[in-house]
Amino acid sequence: MTAPPAGSSRDLAARYGALDLLATMVAVVAADGSCRFVNAAFEDVLGLSRRSVLRGSLEDWFVEADRLRETVAAVSRNAFSTSRLEAQLRRPGGSSNETLPVHVIVNRLEGSPDVIVELVEVQQQARQDREERALEQAQATKELIRNLAHEIKNPLGGIRGAAQLLEMEVESKALAEYTRVIIHEADRLQALVDRLLAPHRKPHRVADVNIHEVCERVRSLVLAEFPRGLRLDRDYDISIPDVRGDREQLIQAVLNVVRNAAEALEDRIAAGDACIVLRTRVARQVTIGKHRHRLALELHVEDNGPGVPESIRDRIFFPLVSGREGGSGLGLTLARTFVQQHQGTVECESEPGKTVFTILIPLP
Repeated sequence: MTAPPAGSSRDLAARYGALDLLATMVAVVAADGSCRFVNAAFEDVLGLSRRSVLRGSLEDWFVEADRLRETVAAVSRNAFSTSRLEAQLRRPGGSSNETLPVHVIVNRLEGSPDVIVELVEVQQQARQDREERALEQAQATKELIRNLAHEIKNPLGGIRGAAQLLEMEVESKALAEYTRVIIHEADRLQALVDRLLAPHRKPHRVADVNIHEVCERVRSLVLAEFPRGLRLDRDYDISIPDVRGDREQLIQAVLNVVRNAAEALEDRIAAGDACIVLRTRVARQVTIGKHRHRLALELHVEDNGPGVPESIRDRIFFPLVSGREGGSGLGLTLARTFVQQHQGTVECESEPGKTVFTILIPLP
C-alpha cells in the first residue's frame, strides 16, 4: 500500500476515509507511535471521538505496550514489512484487568515511515467462525430435512391409506382401535415433517416491523400460557428503528426462544420466583457472517433458570436436540432459521442461574 503525503487532519481523513468501511479497527501510526488516523470501528470500540484518540499515542490504549512499540518501530524503519502479535486493548477509564484481547497486524506503508495497524477482536473472530459454521450447518440441515421428508412422506401416506382401508374392513372394535392408532401416529409424523419443512416453504413477507410490538405480542402469549410464578420483565431501548422483515416469522422466532426459556424455568415457576427479561439494544459496527452493518438490533432473552445442560450446549440449535423430556427439539432450530432469513444470527451463553439468548438482526 502506498502512502499519501503528510497533510492536515482533514486531508488525512479524506485520504484514509475508505478505512471507515472496514469492520476491524485500523490506525495509521507514525514511527514514534503517535496516531495520525483511526477508523470508525476504532472510535466505536474505544467509545471516544477520533479527535480524542489522535491526541495521544497508540501505546496509551494498550497494556504492556513495549512489544507493540518495538514492532511499530521495526516495521517503520523497514526491518520487516509486516508483523503479527497478540495484545490487550485497554478500555478508557478502566483498570488493566478490563481489557479486550486483540490480534494485532502491523504493515508498512510504501514510501512513508508511517505504518498501518489493524486490530482484530479475538472474540469477534471466534464469533465470526461460529457464525460461518452455523450457516454451513444450517444449509446441511436444510438439505438433510428435505431429503428425509421426501423419504418419509411417501411410505407414510401409504401406511395411513392402508390403515384406513383396513379399518373399513375389520369388524372387531379392538382391531379398529389399532388401526386408529396407526392413523393417529401417521398424522403425528406428518405434522412433524411439515413443521420441519415450514421455514423453507413459507413466503418471506417484508415490511417495517417494530421489534417492541413483537416482544409485547410474545410477552402476552407466554404470560397467558404461564399465568402464575413467572415474571416477564421489559428493558427496552425505545429509540430503536423498525426492522425490515417478516413480522410473523419474527414473532415465531422470539416466541420459540422465550417459550424455551419458560419451559426451562419449570422448577422456579413452581417456586414462584421465575424471571425472564426481554432487553433490546442497538449494536454499532457489527459484522454478521462476512457482512459489516453500521447498526444492528440486539435482542437479549435472559432467564434465571438452571442453564443449558453442558452435554447439548453446542448442539441446542440442531434439529431434534432437546434438553427437556418430551421436547420436540424444533423450537430453537426454527428460531435460528427465521432469524437467518433476516440476515441475522442467534447465540446462547449459559451458566447455572443465568442463560442469555442473543438475537442479532441488521437495521436499515
